[in-house]
Amino acid sequence: MKITFTFFLLFFAFCAKAQRCATSEYSRLHPVTLMRPSGAGVSSTKTAGRDTLNNEVIIIPVVIHILYNTNDQNISDKQVLSQITSLNNDYRRLNTDTVNTPAPFKSIAADTRIVFCLAKVDPEGNYTTGIIRKYTHESNFLSDDAMKFSSSGGDDGWDASRYLNIWVCNLFGRTLGYSTLPGCPAERDGIVIKYNAFGTTGLITAPYNKGRTTTHEIGHWLGLRHLWGDANCGDDGIADTPPQETSNSYCPVFPHLSSCSINSYGDMFMDYMDFTDDACMNMFTQGQKSEMRSLFALGNARNSFLNSSVCDSSNAQGGPLPSTPPKDSITISAPLTITTYPNPFYSDLTVAASDESAVIGKVLKLYNITGKLITSRILQSQKTVLHIGELPSGIYFIKIEGNKSPLVYKLIKQSGVSR
Repeated sequence: MKITFTFFLLFFAFCAKAQRCATSEYSRLHPVTLMRPSGAGVSSTKTAGRDTLNNEVIIIPVVIHILYNTNDQNISDKQVLSQITSLNNDYRRLNTDTVNTPAPFKSIAADTRIVFCLAKVDPEGNYTTGIIRKYTHESNFLSDDAMKFSSSGGDDGWDASRYLNIWVCNLFGRTLGYSTLPGCPAERDGIVIKYNAFGTTGLITAPYNKGRTTTHEIGHWLGLRHLWGDANCGDDGIADTPPQETSNSYCPVFPHLSSCSINSYGDMFMDYMDFTDDACMNMFTQGQKSEMRSLFALGNARNSFLNSSVCDSSNAQGGPLPSTPPKDSITISAPLTITTYPNPFYSDLTVAASDESAVIGKVLKLYNITGKLITSRILQSQKTVLHIGELPSGIYFIKIEGNKSPLVYKLIKQSGVSR
């Protein structure tokens, strides 16, 4: 009885607090050389053939592999979409809890100008929702990549040079997620998240209910390390993240000091790369932004994503069949019209649609007079503002794709400022 009771106490202590991230343990078993923007080497021969543009919004297509053994593990589309929304809010610093960033850190909190979308085209060129559901006989998975291969009860990943693969499954024990680092073998590339820590609605478990486990793991996928460098008073290699003794849990009160603190502000425990509760996290730094974006530079590990167009359903060979309306009803779709203003423009350009439901999911592409693509983004609202004041004066074209025929608009960029 004594042995049984002791085992129970140890088991309870083990499960009392989830293991926020198993990436450090995984990377020790699967070491890679993390590539920096020096361009000394590449993890893939596939490149976009161009560098990132100044202030470009980088779009990362995502495919979600849902592996379920029980009905609870087969999470809803709504839960998946809530995670995509959470990611875009976090990486664009549109999250409502930015107000909780302590004043000393607000000036270095960053909009990374990275966004995520569910893929609309699969590797064979067919239409997809970007969500794959697959029953597995495995009741749970370890952090050993078994979920990434059909031969071991998982699902094979899609082309890692064009898609971010996210496997959502029942991870064993306390582990909430883990990620590969840039430079890993392509067939393993991606992140793994426990099904009840993915998204902000549905079957999720507090305090990991705001999608920040996925935000954290994608940070690793984009080359970020834990703030403490996985060492006592270690270094994550980012200049504007202060050193801290080790990871933080729960939600400390600011300021939280340790023996490694360099000033009275203490730890940046609200950074997404710490281990605090979801409700406590709210920022990346400017240094972390630069580190992540550097991976998309010409010759670096994620550069091939600049060429990926799989978020644009107009590139698919076929689309989903429309549902048949009842015989006694007639559906008339008004033509989509786009208004751009001001035109000519000096800095900000507004693109407004006549119908919000018709424009969401369409792809906006901006070209210069020579036909060079300047920026591309998935439209997510009826009105979109482009901050493109840094462009040289001249003639530009906006192309809206995703309809039977693309819509094209001519723009004139003037120098100076609006009056």
